[in-house]
Amino acid sequence: MNQPAENVLIEKIKGLRPERIAEVEDFVDFLKARDEERGLTLAAGSLAEESLRKVWDNADDADYDRL
Repeated sequence: MNQPAENVLIEKIKGLRPERIAEVEDFVDFLKARDEERGLTLAAGSLAEESLRKVWDNADDADYDRL
């Protein structure tokens, strides 16, 4: 994030009531956790892809590939 945008966001947060600041913090934590989970899901999919290639790419299933 660039510095001016970061400063604007910080000033907006400073203007909130304490309970709202807690909500903002919870939301930021949620976003970070979701991004980490997506990264793990993509990494797991990439790892599994090579091992499953033999299952997916076979002559018996070629008709399904064309659907």
